[in-house]
This record gives sequence, C-alpha cells and structure tokens, in this order.
Amino acid sequence: MEECKMPLLGDPFPEIEVKTTHGPMKLPEAFKGRWVVFFSHPADFTPVCTTEFYAFQQRYDDFQKLNCDLIGMSVDQVFAHLKWVEWINKNLKTQIQFPIIADDGEVAKRLGLVHPAKGTNTVRATFIVDPQRKIRAILYYPQELGRNMDEILRMVKGLQVATEQGVALPANWPENELIKDDVIIPPPQDERSAVERMKEYQGYDWWFCHKKLPEEKK
Repeated sequence: MEECKMPLLGDPFPEIEVKTTHGPMKLPEAFKGRWVVFFSHPADFTPVCTTEFYAFQQRYDDFQKLNCDLIGMSVDQVFAHLKWVEWINKNLKTQIQFPIIADDGEVAKRLGLVHPAKGTNTVRATFIVDPQRKIRAILYYPQELGRNMDEILRMVKGLQVATEQGVALPANWPENELIKDDVIIPPPQDERSAVERMKEYQGYDWWFCHKKLPEEKK
C-alpha cells in the first residue's frame, strides 16, 4: 500500500482538478486571491457531518467578510452530495452555499486524508490556505468528534491579523486571560532592541511585550 503523505504547514496547496456540486474546479486556482477553508468529512447522510455542514453554513457570511471561501469534500459521488444538500435544505431549512468535492479517492490520497486505523472514510481534516496558496493551518479530528466552527473562524481571523500586523496571538485570543485582546510583539533580535522594548511597549519582560490592535483590525 502506497503511503499517504499529508502536506505540511507552509507547503503550497497541491494543484488538483476536482468535480464539485458547483461544477469542475481547479484548486487552488478557483480561489485565487482569497483565503480558503478546505475541509473533508467522512460521509454524506451521517449525523455528525450533517451538523458540521449546517454549522459551517450558519457562519458562511462571517467567513465571506474575512475574504474566505469554504469548500467541503468526501469520497462520495456528486449525486450523493446533491441529494444530501437537498435534504439539508428541505429538512433543516438551510441552503448550502459552498461547493462540495466529489472524490473518487485520489484527492484524499493526495492530501493524506484516509488514515488506515480509522477505516476507509476520510478523517475530519481542515486546511486553512492563504491567498498565496500556502497552507497556514491543519486540523485533524476523529470521525466521532465534530469540529468547532467558531475556532476555525477565529483561526482565519487570527492568521490574517498575524500576517498583516507581523505579530503573534496569545491563547484564547481575543479573550486572553493575561493580555485580553492585545497582540504579542515578536522577540527582539539584539541586546539594544531588548533594552528599548520595555520602554516602547507594555509587557511582563523584554521577551513578552504586547500592544493593542488598531480599532479597524479588531
């Protein structure tokens, strides 16, 4: 059996031609200039996956405001996706607006989404890809545990802030227990910068300084 290797952080998202509920697409070209949350689910017409798709759709506008698109995937045929989306619309009164990839197994293999110890279905993987097509975050959930969509939304926003402002973000940002919604200044690179650091910013020490974001970035 050929080994499945998942991409690593910082790698470019692989170029793949896929079939989706919105027609054929070339990834990541189809989302050029935008952030993307690419996520796989084990199977259509399953309870946990249904709750996830409903939850993603409830936050669809929030992702769009962050210049971020969603695209789902599982090893199911297009007609199964279409019927499932129809079921969600009819029974849960929610129209899924993002495309779903119908994979024959090649995409899952390419991205390392099938873990032998968990059967033949794809795991709940999430890739956050930036406008430069670089993979910025990877999350893997087991089949029995649904994702936290608010955390994924927080990650997209946090990665955008970190990229634009050249900062790091504390635990539970923007509600950190120590520095609230402040962001962390990168460590100084020389002794002089270390001495000046505490004069310029708030902090616990020269290696732990923080500042507030401009209001428009919050």
